[in-house]
Amino acid sequence: MSTAEGSVHRPRGRNETEEERADRMWGELIQEVRVAQMGVQILFGFLLTVVFTPTFADLSDTDRRLYIVTVVIGAAATGALIGPVSLHRLVSGRRVKPQAVTWASRLTFVGLILLLATMICALLLILRVATHDPYVPYLVAGVVVWYVLCWFALPLWTRRRHTSQ
Repeated sequence: MSTAEGSVHRPRGRNETEEERADRMWGELIQEVRVAQMGVQILFGFLLTVVFTPTFADLSDTDRRLYIVTVVIGAAATGALIGPVSLHRLVSGRRVKPQAVTWASRLTFVGLILLLATMICALLLILRVATHDPYVPYLVAGVVVWYVLCWFALPLWTRRRHTSQ
């Protein structure tokens, strides 16, 4: 087909059934989750060991509260990012893959938001303990802006700029 500008119109997307699309999207989602899972599990593992160090007793009440919040958010992020694996295992063979992909995608997004919050809190705690300087919130804010740009703004800009949906 020709358009008014004289270029040939080609259909966008793939010619795949709903099940084929769900299979492809599941594979892509699992690859994405693997990356995020590794990061959150390593961070969470390190967070769990902090309480057993001798210097933990020297933390201020504010830093202890921040630590507790960080661990709880990290645990929630871990749960959300491991959730798609459990979801897949429990519904596998039940012919609900399109719905499973939707829910796994939602869990992954929630996990990324929680991972972002965990990383912010962990960075804030580490920099507060390491430096005791008043510029720490500004450093953390700069990193937050960077994460938001990399994780959300650029992907959303790309989606808006290069898709018609």
